[in-house]
Amino acid sequence: MAEQIDDYFTTFINEMVGAVPMGERDRDGAVEAQSSLSVQDILDLFDSQLGSRHLDLAARWLRSKGKGFYTIGSSGHEGNAVVARALRLTDPALLHYRSGAFFLERARQVQGSDPLRDVLLGVVAAAEEPMSGGRHKVFGRHDLNIIPQTSTIASHLPRAVGVAFSLARAAKLHVPSPWPDDAIAVCSFGDASVNHSTAIGAINTAVYSAFQGLPIPLLFVCEDNGIGISTKTPAGWIGANFGNRQGLEYFTVDGSDLPMAYATAQRAADWVRRNRRPAFLHLRTVRLMGHAGSDVEAAYRTTGEITADFDRDPVLCTAQLLIERGHLSPNEVLALYEKKRAEVIGLARHVSELPQLDSPAAVMRPLREGLDEAMAAEPRRTHLARRAHIFGGPLPEEEGPLTLASSINRALLDVLIEYPESLIFGEDVARKGGVYGVTRGLMKKVGVARVFDTLLDEQAILGLALGAGVSGLLPIPEIQYLAYLHNAADQIRGEGATLQFFSDRQYRNPMVVRIAGYGYQKGFGGHFHNDNAVAALRDLPGIIIASPARPDDAAAMMRTCVAAAHSAGAVCVYLEPIALYHTRDLHEDGDEQWLAPYPDPLKGAENFVQIGRARTYGKGTDLTIVTFGNGVHMSLRVARRLERADISTRVVDMRWLAPLPVPDIVREANATGRVLVVDETRAAGGVGEGVVMALVDQGFTGRLARVASENSFIPLGDAALEVLLSEDTIEAAALEVVRGR
Repeated sequence: MAEQIDDYFTTFINEMVGAVPMGERDRDGAVEAQSSLSVQDILDLFDSQLGSRHLDLAARWLRSKGKGFYTIGSSGHEGNAVVARALRLTDPALLHYRSGAFFLERARQVQGSDPLRDVLLGVVAAAEEPMSGGRHKVFGRHDLNIIPQTSTIASHLPRAVGVAFSLARAAKLHVPSPWPDDAIAVCSFGDASVNHSTAIGAINTAVYSAFQGLPIPLLFVCEDNGIGISTKTPAGWIGANFGNRQGLEYFTVDGSDLPMAYATAQRAADWVRRNRRPAFLHLRTVRLMGHAGSDVEAAYRTTGEITADFDRDPVLCTAQLLIERGHLSPNEVLALYEKKRAEVIGLARHVSELPQLDSPAAVMRPLREGLDEAMAAEPRRTHLARRAHIFGGPLPEEEGPLTLASSINRALLDVLIEYPESLIFGEDVARKGGVYGVTRGLMKKVGVARVFDTLLDEQAILGLALGAGVSGLLPIPEIQYLAYLHNAADQIRGEGATLQFFSDRQYRNPMVVRIAGYGYQKGFGGHFHNDNAVAALRDLPGIIIASPARPDDAAAMMRTCVAAAHSAGAVCVYLEPIALYHTRDLHEDGDEQWLAPYPDPLKGAENFVQIGRARTYGKGTDLTIVTFGNGVHMSLRVARRLERADISTRVVDMRWLAPLPVPDIVREANATGRVLVVDETRAAGGVGEGVVMALVDQGFTGRLARVASENSFIPLGDAALEVLLSEDTIEAAALEVVRGR
């Protein structure tokens, strides 16, 4: 198919040799009568289109030689160069994988850049590729304000909405932003992926937010080639679906008509910049050369359907425009075409011999450096006068012992005071103060610009956080229940966790995601209010997972997570055990042993918990219980029972589920030689599996057992107790480990 497109172009132009041009030859850069584009503008755009086309051809050539690893191309979409021309260099862009011409045209605005080489370095996975360092082929460059995306399903759209939202919010809060106040955000995607729930939700969020009067300067660019891999998009669907959406200004144009496409893209960009509201640019394109190099288009399209698109080739259409208006002769067009081919193939030959990442350490360097930097982060110094003013009463360290919920609440207010760029948002977090009152009063203390309610869409909430994080803000979103995370987990998996990896840490996602979770609410609410599945989080490289159980740890760990996000751009997940929010007692009613004083911000050792460090209760010599979350409360109660049986126990609260506090676990395990892992998550895929394997990997040779909840969803009522881990089960297992044979 690549040969067909290449041959068709050269044959068509050759047949124009000797044709009489429609207009006078004009090489002086005069403005075209039908467009604001000068002749030089059109020549520049044509150069970007040629470069993009030959990058596609070179990618397939490299693949045929076993030297290239990415063949999804931009052929047929080269009209998107006009979108880059219509925007400013300082407008943040989030592009899909057919944006080659956009990338090349924007790079034209930065002297000394070599975008052709950059793209080819990505195709061959060369270690010196300037954005991802050879980890992926992406369209991204920090100096071009192109945030790299690897998405194929428009998962970058929620982040794009977050970027657009944050442009105004950062200015309102007087927080430095990477982009000027009058910038607009742009995101591109295909006609197939726009049907994905992620895209639909993002567009809805933008319109919903703008409807409330919030500035959302975002240009959605749908590059409609009429087909998603092999599945056709119904003719007229994009226009019918988005053409009359209230609150979403709609522009449409044929991407093969360069002057009209530029004029329309310019109108769309200017409208968004002027009105600070979202718009939808429907750029009608074609897809040439199939979905990718491995795609056999003839399996699902007829020859007639395939060849019918050849005359709409935007590269060919721009060449015709230049010839018919007398700006270039056919031979000059062919000379430019072949010159670009030679340039790109020459670069391809060179970069194909460059070294790739050659060790696990090299591949994982962004992850390891990010974690090392996060672990070294320390909280900001407390602003004493401002803190006293905003708290407006007793400081939390003066209040006396607090519950877990109260301690988190006070810690969040301290964070809001110390980090003016921080935001807290989610469902019901502002006016109501959260379902469990954890964020109660925060909005009144710092205002609705920093603590606010969102629409009920977890993808939108996390996308807002992702966009805020790359825009100079420090987001602390709340997911109301752990069960609600799973319909939006890809915003962490595919976007948040990967950005530092695929941008070689040039872009970062500072965020602390608060999630209320786990079980033990005495059967209330059933599965959607009791969820103990965290495997989807623990599987993600590079993220930090905090799981505090005690009130004092909760405050200190929140400050640790925020410091890691701020200093290292870390993606932190902060899991809060609902059942312990308002718990006061440990052993007997009224003992108040689950309350704890708030850690004094002026005392560093109390105010900060190093990432990956556990906390041990007791110095027992017979048994080590390793646990977390609700398991800490249960295990401490069981430990007292075991004392009556003359079994001395130490309880290790891991506190961090990623990275696991392996050195502390191993040390405490070796202290007794007997270990019981108490895991409230499910037996299959639960946290305990990782703890056991860590002990095995570290050569622990003592007695080792594990108890966990059943592999079941959590039902309503007392039936929940049948599948959740119980104190009786923990005690029986402990006795077996110590006394069993």
